[in-house]
Order: sequence, then C-alpha cells, then structure tokens
Amino acid sequence: MKRKGFLCVLVVSITGFLFGFDSVIVSGINVPLKQLWHTSDWFHGTFIISMVLWGSVTGSLLGGYPTEKLGRKKTLILVGCMFVVSSLGTALSVSPHMFSLFRFVGGLGAGIGSIVAPTYISEVADARHRGRLGMLFQLNLVLGLLLAFLSNYFFAVSFGEDNWRWMLGIMVLPYSVFTLLLFGISESPRWLILRKGDTASALRVLDRISTKEEADRLLQAIHAEDTSSVHRERLFSRKYARVLVLSFLMSFFNQFSGISFILFYAPEVLAKAGSGTAQSLLSSVAIGLVNVVFTLVGVYLIDRIGRRRLMYVGSIGYIISLAMIAYGFYVGASAVFILVFMLLFITSHAVGQGAVIFVYMSEIFPTPVRAYGQAWGMGVLNGFAALITLSGAILIHAFQSWMIFGGFALLMILQLLFTAFIMPETKGISLEELEERLSVK
Repeated sequence: MKRKGFLCVLVVSITGFLFGFDSVIVSGINVPLKQLWHTSDWFHGTFIISMVLWGSVTGSLLGGYPTEKLGRKKTLILVGCMFVVSSLGTALSVSPHMFSLFRFVGGLGAGIGSIVAPTYISEVADARHRGRLGMLFQLNLVLGLLLAFLSNYFFAVSFGEDNWRWMLGIMVLPYSVFTLLLFGISESPRWLILRKGDTASALRVLDRISTKEEADRLLQAIHAEDTSSVHRERLFSRKYARVLVLSFLMSFFNQFSGISFILFYAPEVLAKAGSGTAQSLLSSVAIGLVNVVFTLVGVYLIDRIGRRRLMYVGSIGYIISLAMIAYGFYVGASAVFILVFMLLFITSHAVGQGAVIFVYMSEIFPTPVRAYGQAWGMGVLNGFAALITLSGAILIHAFQSWMIFGGFALLMILQLLFTAFIMPETKGISLEELEERLSVK
C-alpha cells in the first residue's frame, strides 16, 4: 500500500474515535442530567443514556443503503456532518427531549459510520495487513473512550454546574476537522468497479493508493467475480446463512460480556463498591487507558496469531475477571479489588472481542453484500448494546451487583465454546477466498 492509501485508511479510521467519544461521554453527565431534569429511571435509561445507542441501531440497520448507493466517501462525509450537528444540539439543549433528539442524531452518525468505515478499510487494505489496518478503527474507538473519560474528569473538577455543556460542545472542533479531511480521501476502487462499473476511475484510485502488484491482484480478483450478479444478490438467502449466524453470535457475545454496562455505568458501579464521585471518574480514566494500551497489543497480534486465538485469550480473561468481580461484590470487597478485576476485564476485551469484531465483520461478508451484511451485524451489535444500556439503569438498582456480573460470566463460557467449535479463522485470507469458503453451496 502506498502512503496515500495508508493516509486514506488513517483518516477513515477516525470515525471510530468519534463513535467511542460520543457513545460514553454521557457516563460523566449521567447524574447531573438526572438531577437537572428530575427524570425517572425508565425515562433516564431510555432517553438520556441509551438514546445514542438506539440511534446507532437505526444507523447500523440503514447504513448499508447510503454506503452502497452514495459510495463510501460521500457517506463518510454525511457521518461527519451528523456528529457536528449532534455536538452543537446537545450542548445547547434546554430540555431532556431536545437533548435526546440530538443524541439520536449522533447515534445515527455512529451507526452509519460503523458500517461504512470498516467496509472502506477492508476494501482498500491488502490481505496481509488487513487485520492491523482494520483495527485502526477499534484503536481510535478506544482512544475516543479514553478522551471521553478524561474530559468527564477534567470538566467535573474544573467547571460549575453547566460543565456538561462544555463536555459535549467542545467536540464540535475535532468533528469539523474530521469532516473536512474526508474530502481528501479516495473512493473505494471495489465500489467504483462493482457498483458503478467505472473501471477507469478505479484504476486512477489504485494508482494513487496501491502498489502495482496489489492493484493487479485486486483487479484480477474483482474481474473473476460475476459482476453482473452484484446488484441481484440478497443478504438473507441460504447462500449467506453461515456468515449471518457468525455475525449474530459475535455481536451477542460482545455485548453480553457486559462491556457496555461497564463503560456506561463504571462510575456508579464503583460508587456502589465504596468509591467517591471524583475517584470513580478517575477510575474510569484508568479503564480507558488500559483499553488503549491492550488494544495496541491486539493490533500487534491480530495478523500474527489470528482472530481465533485472540478470542480464546479474551474469553478466558472474561470468565476469570467477571467471576472475581461478582465474588468481590458478594463478599463486600473494597473498591480497589473491584477496580483491579474490572481492569482485567477491559484487558480481556481489548485483546479479544474488541480487537476482533470490527475486523471480522468486515471480512466475512462477500463484496456483493458487504455493506448490507455490515449493517445486519452492526445493527444486531448496537441493538444488544442499547438493550444492555437501557436496562442497566434498572438492573443496577433492582439486582445485587454480584448477580449481574455472575450472569455475564456464565454467558462468557458459551462464548468460549463458540470460539472452539463454530468460529472460523480469517487471518491472511483474501476477501474473495473467504467468500468461497464461507458461502453455503
């Protein structure tokens, strides 16, 4: 890949940063907004906390259409504009309903972005480095989480009662810069050939972003496909049954590990273990930092040891850490004890599911249905995330904490079995060869 191609991938991967930051910034303004607007647990969980995720669900389910019809580049620009509008709107909100509306817009952008960005990266990257380049999206996502936690802590100790407006409004600047940078990226050559039939433009793009060897290999693979069938393929058909099941199970286990519950409710969970408000927010920063460090480990390992081995490591780490958190709450252990195993949980997620899922989703769906397949997979993922986050506001008060984390631990035993008996490896295999292997004949 040439320098221009890498820069295109790097810019597009920033979508993950916006996704991460916009998703969990609400964890730091959770309590102030509830006190400001005096909302019930149900209203707060549904409209204040999880509305961004319901927007993500909608964006994920609909994201395949603009990604295929408008193209990868125009859809990414649309996503950037949505983030700018959401940031301004939420910062200036005067009611919970106005706040919820603009959070939904941000979620819509995040959902569409979770389709188009990994799709773009997988189509531009070569097979040898596709895992690492695909993980740039996840790396940026966890950097966004970390900055959100840092922002929450900084504004909580530095500003007055309206600090939440600053937390949300400050992001207009980077969102705008990102949107402007997108005008300089190239369109996906696969999309240009298979969707537009514009081989001439695709060749010009390939000349800018790929070496001649990579370009020749890609063109040979694309032209080997029945391009006339691209517009006739249906995602929900027997041919794609296996990849639909794989994406569903990956999404289910990702969220029923409890990752969204911990990211959104970490300050409250730690407060229940005896940590003060400022200390809880600072502990959330530690969670974000560990997430970044071990995501880098995942970036290093994903193309070396493969997706499946990382899932084994992550699953075992999940089971141990969640079981120990449950035990800690059951015996009344200190907040430090809970935090230590919460950090082990985050480590397990970062090198396991967190490292694998976005890369894996973008790999297993064939080119004719990749955007729609991504929409299905991410729609399921965000749907489960929204359910966990919405119900979290209720669960955290209705059940003892050890029960919640014990339940997550039991589900991760099932993920370990899924990895052992169902999940195929995709490391180092071209997208076209994966299509041949995973399609039902």
